Amino acid sequence: MPVEAPDSKAQTLSFERFWTWLKAHRNCIVRVGTPYSVMMDHEDFHWEILTEDVDTQILQLVRGKELVGEIIVVVPDIAYVHCPPSEVEEQVFECIVETPEAREVAYHFVLAHGYDGEPAQPGRWTH
Repeated sequence: MPVEAPDSKAQTLSFERFWTWLKAHRNCIVRVGTPYSVMMDHEDFHWEILTEDVDTQILQLVRGKELVGEIIVVVPDIAYVHCPPSEVEEQVFECIVETPEAREVAYHFVLAHGYDGEPAQPGRWTH
């Protein structure tokens, strides 16, 4: 899905910075998707974030030890992460892929809150 250029009220992050922050906020994920699929959180599910190699990140939705679904994120394709302003508590983070012809959302992440900077201590945050 094509997107407009980031506006002044939106926040823009590097993918590396966003992914590091997301790992500490995996319990805050509400849903994740691509233009072709969406995975939604559920009280019986939890999110796993794995690194296959430097170019591939994997986000899995798991119930107990059973894989419900996964999205493979191809890191070199992502130019930046766009965070449009939100009128509600949930915040959308869009991973943008740019080509000479278009700017498109390749992956989107919806969290229960907006980006609040790097964690002071390593580990998981919950809100």
